[in-house]
Amino acid sequence: MSSRVDIPSLELLVAIADTGSLSGAGAVLGMAQPNVSRRLNALERRLGVRLIERGATGSRPTAPGRVAVEHARRVLDDADLLIEQVRTAAGRGRIRVVASQTTAEQLVPGFLASLAAALPDATVAVEVHNTADVLAAVRRGRAELGFIEGAEVPEDLSGTEVGHDRLVAVVAPGHPWSGRSSVGADEVAATRLIVREEGSGTRDVLARALAPRHLAEPLLVLHSNAAVRTAVASGAGCALLSELTVADAVGAGRMVALDVDGADLGRSLRAVWRGGLPERLREPLDALRGGAPD
Repeated sequence: MSSRVDIPSLELLVAIADTGSLSGAGAVLGMAQPNVSRRLNALERRLGVRLIERGATGSRPTAPGRVAVEHARRVLDDADLLIEQVRTAAGRGRIRVVASQTTAEQLVPGFLASLAAALPDATVAVEVHNTADVLAAVRRGRAELGFIEGAEVPEDLSGTEVGHDRLVAVVAPGHPWSGRSSVGADEVAATRLIVREEGSGTRDVLARALAPRHLAEPLLVLHSNAAVRTAVASGAGCALLSELTVADAVGAGRMVALDVDGADLGRSLRAVWRGGLPERLREPLDALRGGAPD
């Protein structure tokens, strides 16, 4: 046990790497420079290597120091996670929610309103990722609750359906398809589309719905629904997007929405979690499920 490096020494090492000087690290950590030097020297003696190269223009990690800094960051992240998850288990920690882009736009605001009503003193952190990254965050325990679109709930997670959605083809008013009410699945598959990145729920649903058709190479690959909507509205091409996320643009005449004949583009919107659903989230989630779009 005595050979293990203590957390304050790791914090100091990271602070030196981030600020580029011992004095800068001392300012960040509230330590006098002599104490910074003593702690760093003790850490280097314990590890048996020189970690920081001191110079007239600043201090920077040596090659072994860079390795130490990388591992120190991970240890500090895990130490923070330990504290947060213990508090969470006791019902007092910050509530972390991760959501795919469509669910973040359409479902999470309602969930947060219900959560605020049920737990007015709770601190909530929300992150937005694609569906694959949401599932990964829930698996790692970095979020208590995730919201995804399209994908089935993996066997190692639990979940419930909170709503329904479907994809529609959208084009700008001047597009050759803009005078139509629908377009065939074969025609869509043969068209170079504006699409989201691999791992997004929207792209996953599109690929499965049009299978086994061969899809044309994408015209553009963008990393947010907003970017795809902007590209479509500017006349760049056609995309398949959530009917919910384009409703305002279609209503305002900035886009035209078309049904896709011959493909089932409906999808479920789901909440997912690891293990048992935390009791403090049950009431807000029940409220969302009761008011979710059909």
